[in-house]
Amino acid sequence: MTPDAAPEPLTGKGRRVTVVLAALVLLTGAALVALTVFRGGDPGTDDPEAGFARDMSAHHAQAVRMSFIVRDRTDDRDVRLLAYDIINTQSAQIGMMTAWLDEWGLPKTDPAGPMRWVSGHGAHRGDAVAMPGMATREQLADLERASGRAAEVRFLRLMAAHHRGGVAMAEAVLARTDHDRVRRLARTMVDGQRAEITLMEQMVRRRAGPSA
Repeated sequence: MTPDAAPEPLTGKGRRVTVVLAALVLLTGAALVALTVFRGGDPGTDDPEAGFARDMSAHHAQAVRMSFIVRDRTDDRDVRLLAYDIINTQSAQIGMMTAWLDEWGLPKTDPAGPMRWVSGHGAHRGDAVAMPGMATREQLADLERASGRAAEVRFLRLMAAHHRGGVAMAEAVLARTDHDRVRRLARTMVDGQRAEITLMEQMVRRRAGPSA
């Protein structure tokens, strides 16, 4: 071919290969644009969604711990059933929130301390008890020493307070996020834990009398 000669027309096969390659290039470009847009919408480490996922995971972990403690200290069917439900539900929710943090590429803990994402909260940095409803070490030790009816009542009172704190945290993130998955889980927590608070208050009255 001389420098001024026109290029030879593509054969049918050549045209098909060119079309396929062009389509792949377009698809790759579209995928990169979509990934950029998606990643651009992920929460950052200081955003309320990330703080909620980290803090609520730690909050749930204590609820699971208390439920295991009472499971081994009572034969009461209703209390053990409630404990199993809390263990299963909150362990699953911890897994979900941990998966979010992995997806967002964010750390599982905040070195600056809990509850930073709630403006105006009086939490002290590094003090996990600043999360609302968390049992103290002394309260956990009392629960571990108790057995039978005493363990049941201690557990129900501690867990009702713990749930009230969890509801407050879930409501706080609902007021601060438009993230669909976070809102769905937080709403599920509010509804589920409120129902369990009512149940636990009834269970305490049956075990400790009307003045409980």
